[in-house]
Amino acid sequence: MYLSIKRLLDIILSLIGLIILSPIFLILVIAIKVDSKGPVLFKQKRVGTNKTHFNILKFRTMRIDTPKDTPTHLLKNPDQYITKMGKFLRKTSLDELPQIWNIFVGQMSIIGPRPALWNQYDLISERDKYGANDVRPGLTGWAQINGRDELSITVKARLDGEYVNKISFWMDVKCFFMTIVSVLRSEGVVEGGTGNVSNSKISSEFARYKETMRK
Repeated sequence: MYLSIKRLLDIILSLIGLIILSPIFLILVIAIKVDSKGPVLFKQKRVGTNKTHFNILKFRTMRIDTPKDTPTHLLKNPDQYITKMGKFLRKTSLDELPQIWNIFVGQMSIIGPRPALWNQYDLISERDKYGANDVRPGLTGWAQINGRDELSITVKARLDGEYVNKISFWMDVKCFFMTIVSVLRSEGVVEGGTGNVSNSKISSEFARYKETMRK
């Protein structure tokens, strides 16, 4: 029942967002064009509901000569490809704003597991264990407010699975407002984050994951 309401809320809120944020969109479009050559928007093939593919939209943050379909963490010295405006957009998460359109047309939801790249087979496989590939991916989600780029693939998939098991209106409200706090604090942002961390880091992540399970 809630999934139907959730879709309706996605349509209404994304439409409102497109209208209200249009001045910010215009400013960012001009800033991106002035900063570097290339298109304003960046399209990338991602995994959607039931592992179907769709093109996610982002404001372009990297140079046009950046290797395509390659996660940032797999690039050699990724900083050399990121534009000056791109660094600002990534730090503030403003590069994600065009995904409001993905939400409006039904490819994404406001809250849900972040859509994996089509070739992130390890993450997709892990999510299969928890049914996290069976729901609409989100602009933000439970994993994003519990570590974001700092999380290993294993922990990220577990958190995505927890969201699927607990999906509800109040869970979405919690994720929404905690995301605002995380963005303002720039929490969990690791440029070129690999999703692969040291054993001590993994241990601390599992401890944090277990703590969230008790809440």
